Amino acid sequence: MKEDQSKAERPGSIDGVAALDRAIAIMNAFTPSDRSLSLAEIAGRTGFYKSTILRIAGSLLRGQLLERLDDGRYRIGPAAFRLGSIYQRSLATAEILLPVMRDLSDKSWESVAFYVRSGNVRTCLYRVESKHPIRYTIREGDVLPLSAGSGGRVLEAFSGAEGEPYDTIRENFYHISFGVRDPETAGISAPVFGPGRTLLGALTLAGPRSRIDNDFIQKMKPELLAACIRATRAFGEDAAAMEHAVGLL
Repeated sequence: MKEDQSKAERPGSIDGVAALDRAIAIMNAFTPSDRSLSLAEIAGRTGFYKSTILRIAGSLLRGQLLERLDDGRYRIGPAAFRLGSIYQRSLATAEILLPVMRDLSDKSWESVAFYVRSGNVRTCLYRVESKHPIRYTIREGDVLPLSAGSGGRVLEAFSGAEGEPYDTIRENFYHISFGVRDPETAGISAPVFGPGRTLLGALTLAGPRSRIDNDFIQKMKPELLAACIRATRAFGEDAAAMEHAVGLL
């Protein structure tokens, strides 16, 4: 049955929530077997008037959630694919990273964190706590500067920052920080990549400087890089360059 042609359905009078609900219904009109749909087919599947569909489709077109073909038919746009890829990656990320992080924490007895870049800051996405009672405390969701700490430097390096120390980080695939962000802590970080060598984030092994000394760093450096290689492979990217870096240690 067609929707009621009420006052709320007249041009310019659809409130935000109702418009969003209708936009979702229009997107859900498409099935996996549909390459494209005509305006009449969308109207038949949603029960909306064509005038309503045309108004809302304008916003979906601008947002690239829909595309209009030369023959006037509609198909799902590239922004929907991008959102789907993000959703798929978010489901897999924890399943891949957390086992790797737990293994590294078990070997080192120190805290392991995974940072992602968000503009000019980095966010702790996942964390596995140290087994020591005195530990380096960062919580999931904490936001830290890019310019301080090994994790931030690695994210900057593999996001295209120029000069030193970034050139060296890109060559070695790791960065060490002693008391830069916090005088009492130290850490070492390395990158994790996804398909197409997309930088997914930085894996950081960190703790109090009383335990994270040069001997500890030299011992755990191959273990950290091996963890990043394992994660990178699990995400579907070749890790040969990182393996070469490990072989040079």
